[in-house]
Amino acid sequence: MGTTAWWLGRTGDFIKTIDILQHKLVPVHEVLPKQEKESLLERLGVGEDSFPKIFASDPALVKIEVKPGDVIRITRKSQTSGKSTYYRVVVDK
Repeated sequence: MGTTAWWLGRTGDFIKTIDILQHKLVPVHEVLPKQEKESLLERLGVGEDSFPKIFASDPALVKIEVKPGDVIRITRKSQTSGKSTYYRVVVDK
């Protein structure tokens, strides 16, 4: 399921942690490059505010460097179409 790490919790017990990004149910998240973002917005004829939001603190974004205004491409496996692509814009809380 991915890399595991052990750390000492507040209680003095070792706690096993896992990399949730390696779980089969977590889709691939990636930041769109600036040119691709501009092309997408132009092709769809919308602004950033038209996309659903995703918090910069979302666990799926922990390992990729994101900032507010970035557009994230989320690629999920689909039983009917093979894969489906969704877009979200990064916001602060």
